[in-house]
Amino acid sequence: MNRERKKGGRHPKLEKKTHHVMLRFNDEEWLRFLAMYEQTEVKAKAVFAKARIFGGEFRVFREDRTLVEYYAKLSSFHAQYRMIGNNYNQAVKELRCHFSEKKAMALLYRLERCTKELAALTRQIVELTKEFEERWSQKSV
Repeated sequence: MNRERKKGGRHPKLEKKTHHVMLRFNDEEWLRFLAMYEQTEVKAKAVFAKARIFGGEFRVFREDRTLVEYYAKLSSFHAQYRMIGNNYNQAVKELRCHFSEKKAMALLYRLERCTKELAALTRQIVELTKEFEERWSQKSV
């Protein structure tokens, strides 16, 4: 029977897959299989199982939400530091314009003390961030 291919429909595959294997898992094995499958970016369980059987390479990507949240908080700190710097400049200008030199110097001394505390806190944040990265960031394997 000689059939001509019509315009519609799917293109024929070059290499047809004709053999089928069925796996049965108990509850514990199924949960282990799903845990492994969910850690990959493979879209189909059959493709994942086939890759495991024939020793195909796969990579596991884990997203650590705490790491993401930590960096989000650091970004918000950076924005707050910029606002503090802007307010600092405005405060110094106002002190110079509206107060006597003695009163302005006393207030500037208090402002300087707070700035030193902020700088020490910033150094501590940088050290903690380095320690956090060394301990928890994912290394390329």
